[in-house]
Amino acid sequence: MSGAATGTPTPDSAATAPAGTTSTAPSARRIWTRVRGTALVVALVLIGGLVLATVRSADAHGALDPRSTEPHGSRAVAELLEQRGVTLTLATTLDEATAATNSGTTLLVTAPDLLTDAQRSTLRSTMEDSAGRTVLLGAGSPSLGTLAPGVTSAPGTTVTNLAPACALPAATRAGSVDLGGERYEVAPGTTADSCYPSGGRPTLVRLPGTGTDTDTVLLGSPDILYNTRLDQQGNASLALQLLGSRPHLIWYLPSLYDASADASEDDTTGGFLSLIPSGWLWGTLQLALAALLAAVWRGRRLGPLVTERLPVAVRASEATEGRARLYRKANARDRAASVLRTATRTRLAPLLGVPTRDAHSPELLLPALSARLPGTTADPKHLLFGPAPADDSTLIRLADQLDALEREVRTS
Repeated sequence: MSGAATGTPTPDSAATAPAGTTSTAPSARRIWTRVRGTALVVALVLIGGLVLATVRSADAHGALDPRSTEPHGSRAVAELLEQRGVTLTLATTLDEATAATNSGTTLLVTAPDLLTDAQRSTLRSTMEDSAGRTVLLGAGSPSLGTLAPGVTSAPGTTVTNLAPACALPAATRAGSVDLGGERYEVAPGTTADSCYPSGGRPTLVRLPGTGTDTDTVLLGSPDILYNTRLDQQGNASLALQLLGSRPHLIWYLPSLYDASADASEDDTTGGFLSLIPSGWLWGTLQLALAALLAAVWRGRRLGPLVTERLPVAVRASEATEGRARLYRKANARDRAASVLRTATRTRLAPLLGVPTRDAHSPELLLPALSARLPGTTADPKHLLFGPAPADDSTLIRLADQLDALEREVRTS
């Protein structure tokens, strides 16, 4: 049985086949044909996102922004305050907020928990020096210790309609409002007005300051300032009384991009990391999580290998010639010789009574071959387990000798 008949590359074809240009690697044109549809979809999505972001950038603002007309914006209460003669100043940095604060102002901090320790200390000093009112929305444990001493955070609750249950004039005039979120506990001995209790704990606390007109108001949730809730219950009344008691309102929207948020307590410990905004940490974590989930998703798509029928039938001689050309082009005489010897040993083992699994063990195959062909002149060990041929002529001679050895075993 010859090597060509079994699909094994013969040395004649490996040595004499002309070098071709056969390659299994896909060309650049084929790669582009495969991915151009996906690339087009991605490009359209990116362009659409940029266009949409550009169109909406002039009108879209975040929650509690006095310029926003979205359901969770606060454009409605801002316009009502302006109609009552209250001047509104929007501040997006702590420096802007503290510079505009004085005895005739109300300072509204929409997210005090976003402030760093250094920012909260600065804000506390401004609150004490301004002799005005400060309204803190949804202040929790991170900010209460500095901004509202004597008050601690209790487990939160859902926003619902609550009755005042206190003697604070603004609350009694407003009546029931939509409050909830953070609940507070006032330390014994602390002078405070505790209103709108939920589960026995207030969701609105007013703490008098050192001056006669100085106070701090804690609101457990900002819902009464939303556009979508302002016209319900006594929300508008309470919002206008709390924010419109002074002629000037400073609406402070804390942000992670505030330059003062990046300033550490010890400026001497700088370095490269101190130049990176704090928001990039969360962005990096989100990207890492997204990459991990994408890897898991793609990994689950890879199942076991499935044998598929070829779309066309390829003759054994053509496959042998193709492999031979590849071996010759790569000067892979060692690989070609190894394939020839392996195929010969696999075919000889059943003829010699050696199990197929032991066909490549010289300790088992060679004794059986010597017993079968005691008078052979060829060296079976050199033929079946010898070194790689040094040149093409040696490879051809090896193939001929292997064929002769196999024929001799079959006819013996």
